[in-house]
Amino acid sequence: MALKTFNIDQEIYLRFSGFCKENGISMSKQVQTFMASQVEEEPRARAAYLRKLDRLRKGKFISVNSFAKRYGLEE
Repeated sequence: MALKTFNIDQEIYLRFSGFCKENGISMSKQVQTFMASQVEEEPRARAAYLRKLDRLRKGKFISVNSFAKRYGLEE
């Protein structure tokens, strides 16, 4: 395995890092899976990546119309 350096927008990095931590997934593995999905001739990696994303999107989420109101931050 090789260590590589990439220039990534700080805000995107922080958001993706938080996303990975919240979902208990490896950031580097997600980047590797994404890259493999882009270059695979046989779209196995791409299909697995899309299935994983679909599973995350269908997760248990709560609807919040007003964050401040829901969490008592509204004055």
